[in-house]
Amino acid sequence: MRLLTFLVRSFSWQPHSQTLPDTPPANAGSVTDAVVAFVHVEARDEADRSRTFRYALKHLKWLANKRGFGTIVLHTFTHLGAENADPIFAEEFLNELAERLNATGYTAEITPFGWFCSWQLAVYGESLAQVYKEIGD
Repeated sequence: MRLLTFLVRSFSWQPHSQTLPDTPPANAGSVTDAVVAFVHVEARDEADRSRTFRYALKHLKWLANKRGFGTIVLHTFTHLGAENADPIFAEEFLNELAERLNATGYTAEITPFGWFCSWQLAVYGESLAQVYKEIGD
């Protein structure tokens, strides 16, 4: 798994074009003062799912706590690595990650899965405002 995370003043998205068949209609959204994670779920994550999940969850919470943010947005971004995970696995992984974040006091959102979105991103300026993390071998 590869995560490109941002501490943002604001992030908004608008569905642009559908990339996977059978995905439901998608809605626009926006957040302020949040962690935005561009997430690339890789094929290798399927073999070590629990470890990958645990480290991703820990990283997202750690970063949110650096600024006291309670909102985390998961945005699938398959351009960060080489081999993509199966889309069904990736979507289930992101959904479970959001559920766990919500259950532990965060507000987690997922941008529309299976859609390209246009977005606007306003990032804070400190060094932790842009963090890249690779989980796995």
